[in-house]
Amino acid sequence: MLTIAFLALLCASASATEIQPRDSSYSGEYGGGGGERFSQSGNQLDGPITAIRLRVSSYYIVGLQVRYGTVWSDYVGGTSGDLDEIFLYPGESIVQVSGKYKTYLRKLVFVTDKYRFLSFGKDKGTSFNAAPLYPNTVLRFFSGRAGSLIDAIGFHWDFYPSDYESC
Repeated sequence: MLTIAFLALLCASASATEIQPRDSSYSGEYGGGGGERFSQSGNQLDGPITAIRLRVSSYYIVGLQVRYGTVWSDYVGGTSGDLDEIFLYPGESIVQVSGKYKTYLRKLVFVTDKYRFLSFGKDKGTSFNAAPLYPNTVLRFFSGRAGSLIDAIGFHWDFYPSDYESC
C-alpha cells in the first residue's frame, strides 16, 4: 500500500513539473579564468535592470556596476579607463548580449526590447552571443569573475518582475 501511495505521489509530482512553465536560464561564462567570483543574484530583488555603468580602457572592459530598480549594485573590477553610463527607458529590458573576450572581457553589446544597440569596448577576440532560452524573458542579473579587469561574465535571464512599478 505504501508503495502505491509513493508511486502515485511520484507521478503527480512529475506531471506537475511537466506543466509548469520554465522561465529562467543562464548564458556564460564568457572570458578567462582569473579574478574573484561575483554574483548580483540578490540585487534583482531591488527591481529590473534600469541602468549600467561600464569602465572601459583602450583594450578591455575594466569594471561593471548595475542599477536594479533605483539601487546600484556593488562595483566590480578595476579603476582605469573611462566610465560610461547607460540608462534604460521605463519598462525597457535587455533581451540579448553579445561581445568579445580573450583572457579578459573586451566588448559588450546590449540589445533591448526597444531595438536599441548599446556597444562598449573593442572589437577583438572570440565572439559570443547570449540570449534567453525561454520566450518573454529578459536579463535579470550578472555574475562572473573580476579583479583589476572583468575576467569573465555570465548572464541570468528570467521574467520581468510584474510587481515592479517603473520610476
